[in-house]
Amino acid sequence: MKLVDLLKNLDYKAYEGNTGKEAANLDIEISAVINDNRKATEGCLFLCIEGANFDGHSAAKDVCEKGAAAIVVQKDVELPDDCKAVVVRVENTRYAMAFISAAWFGHPAEHLKTIGITGTKGKTTTTYLIKNMLENAGHKCGLIGTIEVIIGDEHIHAENTTPESYELQEYMRRMVDAGCDCVVMEVSSQGLMLHRSQGFIYDIGVFTNIEPDHIGPNEHKDFDDYMHCKGMLFKQCRVGIANADDPRMIDVLEGHTCELTTYGFAADADLRAINLAYLHKPGELGVMFDTTGVLEMHASVPTPGRFSVYNALCAIDVARILGTGVDEIAAALKKARVKGRIEMVKVSDDFTLMIDYAHNAMALKSLLSTLRDYHPNRLISVFGCGGNRSKLRRFEMGEVSGKYADFTIITSDNPRFEEPMDIMKDIETGMKKTDGEYIMIEDRKEAIKYAIEHGENGDIIVLAGKGHEDYQEIKGVKYPMDERDLIKEILEEK
Repeated sequence: MKLVDLLKNLDYKAYEGNTGKEAANLDIEISAVINDNRKATEGCLFLCIEGANFDGHSAAKDVCEKGAAAIVVQKDVELPDDCKAVVVRVENTRYAMAFISAAWFGHPAEHLKTIGITGTKGKTTTTYLIKNMLENAGHKCGLIGTIEVIIGDEHIHAENTTPESYELQEYMRRMVDAGCDCVVMEVSSQGLMLHRSQGFIYDIGVFTNIEPDHIGPNEHKDFDDYMHCKGMLFKQCRVGIANADDPRMIDVLEGHTCELTTYGFAADADLRAINLAYLHKPGELGVMFDTTGVLEMHASVPTPGRFSVYNALCAIDVARILGTGVDEIAAALKKARVKGRIEMVKVSDDFTLMIDYAHNAMALKSLLSTLRDYHPNRLISVFGCGGNRSKLRRFEMGEVSGKYADFTIITSDNPRFEEPMDIMKDIETGMKKTDGEYIMIEDRKEAIKYAIEHGENGDIIVLAGKGHEDYQEIKGVKYPMDERDLIKEILEEK
């Protein structure tokens, strides 16, 4: 592909090497688009990206010597005296990378219905709900999210919630080639801030909710910045779908350029949930409700709580906008399940056991509060905390479990380079601020076994923190450990 075509949608200035002269010829062939200087080859275009640990601008001289045909920069770089590469100066190389990548892969988003979901909670579950609904209606839908990337029958482990723009465009290209006609993806605030999701316009952008999160030195400077970054999606989509019940919705959507529709329990929501009822059967929890407004239907969802209603409403609205029928939507909701997100595992007719990814105090409080609405005989919480992470999280999670669970089993999560018992004692510090009863069992399998063997009629047992993860990280090594396998082994041993 020619350089001039890769730069078509960008504002830039191009120079001949380090001469300072404006480049006269941009009609040169590019052999590859690269942002890792170790992969630089003859004729490539190299993007100088500033990362947390390495600045690609420092490698400009190296890639020029390797024969790069073009180098994209946002600041001055050192180049060899005889550099023949075209130096393209842009305001932001990450932003440029998104548009260059889109062009390199033939603008795949133009051949897909694209749905982007942002918010503090609910992104993962809602992407799977939407995927199930659209496929129930005959679409072939790709998925990009926290757990995995799905392209047809291929499942690819995800490193980031929202991949770098080059990988994102490559995934969409592969989806188009595999026959997909739509893609649903999680769009993180970090991804928006770093322009990973630029280079195309989403057909639908979704806002689930927002609470303070991801605020720190390497993330967002404060809550206002976090909200601003979330809101960037709604200047990059045609139709926006937003949670009308979230008190920060107006702040997040400030300056939006899209057509907007809302969902929720609020009287002014465009798609409104009414007649909410909780379903509680042995080994299963759920909700059912009716909708009114832009669509009227009855819905039943096999996951508990009001947040399950919000996830479902959001998915219903997306499916509605894309022309999916009521019967197809209702059928998809009934069978929608997400690995590690309030995932029911049947072990007994007497009590309910579930696996969830809740790994911070906010998520654990939300989950346990929701389960309280089902009036369990006892609410049992089994969890640990990750090593080499904030001790404050451990204190907070211990305190939350002590307040909202009837009994807590403190165990190990991913200890990494810390001793598991040291982490567990930090959790205990928070627990001791409450009157909650607890026990400490370091081995996670033994902790789960204790919970199952001591389960009573009407109990709800939550295995929190690991969710979809199928490993335990100890001293830098990831050992296979899937809670579903542990449960199976425990039942077989019984």
